[in-house]
Amino acid sequence: MGCGAVVGGVSLDDVDVAKEAIVQGQVMRDGVPVGGAYVRLHDKDGEFTAEMPTSDAGEFRFFAAPGRWTVRTLAPGAEPVDRAVVASLGNIAELTVSIG
Repeated sequence: MGCGAVVGGVSLDDVDVAKEAIVQGQVMRDGVPVGGAYVRLHDKDGEFTAEMPTSDAGEFRFFAAPGRWTVRTLAPGAEPVDRAVVASLGNIAELTVSIG
């Protein structure tokens, strides 16, 4: 039985990837997607830029400016998890964030 996530990550239908710098991924706990977690995007100086809840399938997506970012994941019953990522035009920075 599948988890309901799109094979290969979040669907990019109707997104012109060549014109975007995309940071996306999925939040997991013990191999199960975590819906309703919060994912924050912080710039290279640590400044908060954006936040979104994960979908029921644990998925998130940010359209970011090219550069270095930190993705911070916050979920009930888990310590915050920070992941460094580099966004660049025409590329997808794909993350799987495992929380405790």
